[in-house]
Amino acid sequence: MTSYSAPLRDIRFVLHDMLDIESHYASIPAFAEVSADVADSVIEAAARFAENDLAPLNRIGDEEGCQFNDGVVTTPPGFKDAYAKFLELGFGALSAPVEYGGQGLPPSLGIVVGEMNGTANWSWGMYPGLSNGAIETIKAHGTEAQKQAYLPPMTTGRWTGTMCLTEAHAGSDLGLIRTKAEPRPDGAYAITGSKVFISAGEHDLAENIVHIVLARLPDAPKGTKGISLFVVPKYLAGADGGVGERNAVHCVGIEHKMGIRASATCSMNFEGATGYLIGPPNRGLQSMFTFMNAARVGTAVQGVCTAEGAFQGALHYARDRLAMRSLSGPKAPEEEADPIIVHPAVRSMLLTQKAFAEGGRVLVYWLATQIDIAEAAGTPDVRKQADDLMSLLTPIAKAFLTEMGCEAAKHGVQIYGGHGFIREWGMEQVVRDARISTLYEGTTEIQALDLLGRKVLQSQGELLKAFTKIIHKFCQANAEDPAMAEFVEPLAALNKAWGDISISIGMKAIMNRDEIGAAAVDYLYYSGYVTLAYIWAWTARTGLQKLQTAEGDAAFYQAKIQTAQFYYRRVLPRAQAHIEIIKGGREVIQQMDEAAFAF
Repeated sequence: MTSYSAPLRDIRFVLHDMLDIESHYASIPAFAEVSADVADSVIEAAARFAENDLAPLNRIGDEEGCQFNDGVVTTPPGFKDAYAKFLELGFGALSAPVEYGGQGLPPSLGIVVGEMNGTANWSWGMYPGLSNGAIETIKAHGTEAQKQAYLPPMTTGRWTGTMCLTEAHAGSDLGLIRTKAEPRPDGAYAITGSKVFISAGEHDLAENIVHIVLARLPDAPKGTKGISLFVVPKYLAGADGGVGERNAVHCVGIEHKMGIRASATCSMNFEGATGYLIGPPNRGLQSMFTFMNAARVGTAVQGVCTAEGAFQGALHYARDRLAMRSLSGPKAPEEEADPIIVHPAVRSMLLTQKAFAEGGRVLVYWLATQIDIAEAAGTPDVRKQADDLMSLLTPIAKAFLTEMGCEAAKHGVQIYGGHGFIREWGMEQVVRDARISTLYEGTTEIQALDLLGRKVLQSQGELLKAFTKIIHKFCQANAEDPAMAEFVEPLAALNKAWGDISISIGMKAIMNRDEIGAAAVDYLYYSGYVTLAYIWAWTARTGLQKLQTAEGDAAFYQAKIQTAQFYYRRVLPRAQAHIEIIKGGREVIQQMDEAAFAF
């Protein structure tokens, strides 16, 4: 059975050695008093909670799942107690505003805590994690009365929140939703309709659940321009700050899923439920997208969690499992066979997992610092620059890291061999839990269209140029360092090719817009491999600098450089294959008549 140990050494390396988190916080007035010691104390407490309270519940959560009985959802044994301890430790209010009962710590610290929770027990982590979007929506667009009614109990975790967007017939095409909002004389609205795939839509962890719901007003135009946003609580807010009467919103069933079985994925009926408009009428999607970058970074974390969890389990097994002799001679002559970690095929899979877990961690944490800046930096220009960078990199991080997480999970099963296919070892759960990550918050294919169509081409390349300029400056700054040549030279070439292929797709799309759809997924993969190449070059430079100054654990820094070398030589070449696929164009995809698909 797999277990979890929080990778504190690596987390500190990323936060302190690479991101210089103390200086970062000092540059943002709202977080200026958050020292490195404060950050470390939060991280250490979160590590203990993840290892001791959440990880032991991971398998029982998968085996028991959530139970549904006549509208009531019961979480697996131990989940409720763990949630109570989570609140007692203050993690629920970690990054929330002080005026609503939060601790006011940076969002980036919340991301770090979320990673540890998610690796230890992703299903459990869904419950508090999903409240963040609802909180941010009310904070950004709610009236003062709505903020006072909902934010204090949601901030402390007494109430949780959901986002109710999807309907069975609509999926990701939100322009097709049919849920109605009829105005009432008292200024509220009657919300009627059904929503599906609502994570944590019903559960027994908190006393109330506040749903953020997309619905249409009677005079709303068709499509996405006619969607409004409403807050619809399970229990109406009481005058004393507690819960009032039961609202007409009910869970009518939970999904029976291949993974994250302890996270309740609900079908919800709104039967004339009382709701309150948030933000302007018919501007619901615009209001919702104010927090989507942060939400998608939160989903990208699952890719890191999956890769880390699979790596830890596979590494432990590969060190202990004896099978065959090394082709270059016995490595454990005192044993009847060598540990499988000596075999190149196994080592390659382990290093691939390590490269995705540790490289993904840097990317996610770096993006989390951009959330800090976008939310709280001192000047609008600085906030916009961070938001623009996130706009480009968020679909890459969400889609690429979750896809690579799935690959890492597959390698984990492969390293275990037949045992990986058996439930008692825990690795097959990692595969099942990981698979949803490429689907929710927009599938990989939708993220790819967002990246290429909206972020790159629609901005006429400006968002891309801002990031490729960062890479270009990095390459220039390290061009004269012979120790960095093996990273800088290929990175510079790939960076230039990124701009070239973007222009090429844009030119083809002038003649036929389907060229965007044909190229988008491979464009996203290419973008992901190059982005992680920058991350690993940055990591290698940091390791080299630490070795030069003889600071800290030399073996740790040497391993960073060696992992970067592995990524560049054994993983990064995949990027060129995606360029060749993009060049194949749309015609070979679309030339076949639909009737020819029949069998």
